[in-house]
Amino acid sequence: METAPQAAPEADQRPDGGEIPVALSSASVYPLSVHDAFAVAADLGFDGVEVMVTNNSTSQKAEELIQLAQHYDQPIVSIHAPTLLLTQQVWGSPWNKISQSCKMAVDVGCETVVVHPPFRWQGNYAETFAHGVRDLSDAYGVRIAVENMYPWRVRGRETLAYLPHWDPIGQGYQDVTWDFSHAATAREDSLAAIKALGSTLRHVHLTDGSGRSFRDEHLLPGQGTQRVAECLAHLGGNGFDGAVVAEISTRKAKVAGERERMLAETLEFARTHLGQRARLDAGSGI
Repeated sequence: METAPQAAPEADQRPDGGEIPVALSSASVYPLSVHDAFAVAADLGFDGVEVMVTNNSTSQKAEELIQLAQHYDQPIVSIHAPTLLLTQQVWGSPWNKISQSCKMAVDVGCETVVVHPPFRWQGNYAETFAHGVRDLSDAYGVRIAVENMYPWRVRGRETLAYLPHWDPIGQGYQDVTWDFSHAATAREDSLAAIKALGSTLRHVHLTDGSGRSFRDEHLLPGQGTQRVAECLAHLGGNGFDGAVVAEISTRKAKVAGERERMLAETLEFARTHLGQRARLDAGSGI
């Protein structure tokens, strides 16, 4: 289990004087709908929603997403491009997936697009990926934040699944997304990685993992081996100007209200270790 750092950072450490937004990924309510993600985010008090583009038609339509954001007063903080194996049929070619995601980000009024690095078998897309995302980022005026992944292992041996690499450090990306569950699967030290990324860290997927298997677990933060609390404290006190997005797995939630409890715990973890809890308690009169 994770232990809290000795002192929480002061709030209002962002360059713009505001706090780091804590948003909810629509992936966290799977297999429920994107509509449910907005409703849950509003009920629990999140600061916004990350929309993962999937086979769900609403996730592919900017107009419907804008209506949900307005109805639930939950801004869209990021678009997760359909670059997963499960979304191969969404929006055609790899470059079109990213281009369409950038267009959607502009349409819904957010500035961050999350993408996975290419698979090595994706030919020219993989070979030109680093330059291509930079060109699209400039063309659309959005941040394309490449996510850390993990090595695939076959019979105990690592196999090269991603190009240029599953680890974004040193790949020349302008913006990076850091996922704690992926880091656990890769058996990386997230705190060291976040410090190494410096200002190129744009986006964080808040979760955890045990690192005991090759599975991508997406545990609640604090339930795995990553130093998530220390990482959030570091971000809260060092001018991080991106978003922290809860991306945990709630698929096994069986009891009524269990999914909401898990997400509420994740939100509370974020508020506490980013140094936002004291201000919120003061504002509520606690």
